Amino acid sequence: MHWYPELLSYAWMLAAIAALCIGLAKAGLGGFGMLTVLFMAEVLPARESTGVVLPLLIVGDLFAVHAYRHHAQWRYIRHLLAPALVGIGMGYLAMNAIPDKNFKHVMGWIILGLTLLQWSRQFFNEATITRLAHTHVFGYSMGGLGGASTMMANAAGPVMSLYFLAVNLPKYELIGTAAWFFLIVNVTKIPFSAHLGLINFTSMALVAMLAPFVVIGIGVGKAVIHLVPQKVFEWLLLVTAAAGAIRLICS
Repeated sequence: MHWYPELLSYAWMLAAIAALCIGLAKAGLGGFGMLTVLFMAEVLPARESTGVVLPLLIVGDLFAVHAYRHHAQWRYIRHLLAPALVGIGMGYLAMNAIPDKNFKHVMGWIILGLTLLQWSRQFFNEATITRLAHTHVFGYSMGGLGGASTMMANAAGPVMSLYFLAVNLPKYELIGTAAWFFLIVNVTKIPFSAHLGLINFTSMALVAMLAPFVVIGIGVGKAVIHLVPQKVFEWLLLVTAAAGAIRLICS
């Protein structure tokens, strides 16, 4: 892969914004995570973009874990890890089977489906979801779906947000638990992505150039998280993510 030196200036700008979005997401503005995947898939071939996004996510995870290391609830992490690992394995097999020319469409459908899942949360009965959340079936399903979607598109955020909100974790415990869960899962994905040829010297050179934008995004996110009306913010992100997903599907 020798694509990164050939990127045009606007592509470099999109890549920097994608890295910035990772930092914003790790700071608590979770919806930006979907935009990262979409922007990077506009800059690089869809499959190769996952190999750049993954190490950048780990950079963000390390900062999030450090900031919220005392708030993790390990019983939820242990409950999710086994099905998530199964999902990662299934996602790896699917990535091996899907032709390059179709991968962008598959990624678009995954992101569109997860965007609709995020949108549909407003229609769920909170008491019913809370009861369902503490069942093994719900936890295993969310863990497996999260593992598969994160392996194929680095886009497990909506699935895991739904789970962590459903079990009614307090704010900082939710962030701390999610930070540790995603760090473990993302590190686990490295050998799978490397075996697929998605993580190599070229991709890591691009990661090194973009990593500072992740750190900047974390700082900006912490500064502005309380300034944006939550409902307006969520709707803008959902509309943007849906539009980007449709663009991938139709391209």
